[in-house]
Formats: sequence, structure tokens, C-alpha cells
Amino acid sequence: MLSSVLPFTPAVAATVTDYCTGSSNDVSDNMKDLWNWTCDEFEDADKMSSPLQGATMKFLAEWQQPKRGAIKPHQSPTPNALAWYEGTISTKAEIVTLELDAKMIAASRRTFDKYKLNDRVKLIEGPAQESIETLTVPFDLIFVDANKEGYEGYVKQILDKQLLSPKGFIMCDNVFARGMTISTEANPELPEKVRPYWTENGKALRRFNIFCKNDTRIDSVLLPLYDGVTLIKWKSGQPNYIR
Repeated sequence: MLSSVLPFTPAVAATVTDYCTGSSNDVSDNMKDLWNWTCDEFEDADKMSSPLQGATMKFLAEWQQPKRGAIKPHQSPTPNALAWYEGTISTKAEIVTLELDAKMIAASRRTFDKYKLNDRVKLIEGPAQESIETLTVPFDLIFVDANKEGYEGYVKQILDKQLLSPKGFIMCDNVFARGMTISTEANPELPEKVRPYWTENGKALRRFNIFCKNDTRIDSVLLPLYDGVTLIKWKSGQPNYIR
């Protein structure tokens, strides 16, 4: 039986990514420009969403048609916010993004100013846990890409505060932690200088996966997509959502 993950080498995976990008809807010139700037400005641009991921997020936003946009704890100035913005033109959704790092805050504000996103994008500065606590209105689409040891706490906080709308979903990125979530032997190509960092992330994300599996309020699925993507929604018939 064919497994859910094809056995790509890093070189083949890069070729596959290029093929998928070329076979998908093209991203806007603004998204291409932002991605190129991000790669030039950030040494760790490999942690940030590629144009293909940006196209995926825009596709999901257009399909979901959220009226209130994505929470993005401690995210980067990559095409994500721009993708959500472009994908919600018809609904004019409010998009809330959470940032902590000063460099990311400055880069995010540059992005919002340069591409004229300030009419619908709100940036909240500070630790994600504190920022989430200030939110009161549910979101239809929530993207979590933050410090990996915080995933369980952030998602639990979102659920406890009922910040996910009845038909909304949460999308958590990098749940594989470059393969370290699955096994410390899962990615022999991972550079040694970053292996300790991703190994610790893998431990935290294993705990997160157990949390998602065991929380009786939600349904979740972990997809072998990009660096692992978990989708979360309220369980059908979930009675605890009261607004």
C-alpha cells in the first residue's frame, strides 16, 4: 500500500516544490515581491512561508470566506498576512496578527504600509498568551505559527475562550519540526547546528499532538503537508460553544 508520504530526497523535494508552485495558481506580484524581500532580509527565511504556502493560504481564505480573519501568533512578514488579505477581499475580513519580536514588528509594519493593508489588518504587540487574552470575538480562520513550546497553550487558550467560530478551523504549521516530532532519526539531512533547536521543538510538538488527540471538544488531523500541518475544528455537535 502506498504510504501517505512519498520518499523524497531534499533535492527531489525542491524539484517537487517548484513543480507544484508552477502548477498552482500564481501568487500576486506583491506576494512575490514580499517573498524576495523576506529572503534578502532574514537569514532564517527557511522558517517562513514560501510562495506555494502563501498560495495555499489564499486559497483556503477564499474558500472559507471568513468574516473575521486569522490570529497569527509571533509570525513573520512573509506572504501570510498578505495572502489572508488578498483571500478575503470579498468579505472584507478583519485580520489580527500577534507579534513579539521587535524586528518582526518593524518588518510587519513595513509590509502593512507598503502593500496598504492597514485598513483591515490589526497588529497586536506583546506575548501571544497575553494578547490572546484580550480577544473576545470569535475567528473563522486561525493560523498558528509561533514558538513551538507554546502551541498547546495557545490552542487550549483559544478553545477555552471560544475564539474559534462554530464553522471555523485552526491551522497549525511546522508540526513535524523538520521531522524531529516523529523521530530524532527522521531527518538525517538536518544540519547539526540547528538539530538541537528542532529536537526540542519536536518534544513540545509531540505533547501538542497528544493534546489534540485527547481533547474531547475538537476533531483534528495532522497532514504530511509542508513541515506538518494540523487542522482543528470543533467536534460535530459540540455543545460547549455558546455565544
